[in-house]
Amino acid sequence: MRITVDEAKCCGAGQCVLIAPDVFDQRDEDGIVVLLAETPATALNDAVREAAAVCPAAAIHLVEP
Repeated sequence: MRITVDEAKCCGAGQCVLIAPDVFDQRDEDGIVVLLAETPATALNDAVREAAAVCPAAAIHLVEP
């Protein structure tokens, strides 16, 4: 799985960080998503899918093989 994020769409809700903290973080100054792992470990795939699904701004995009 490969992840991309659209920082321009991100509203800083932080749900992704709560669900998958090993993959996502937020900038201190404005709460915009920071991608920590573009290709996370397979064990994190379910959490990443959930984070993408609950993102209110649809700012997380997944490319799966």
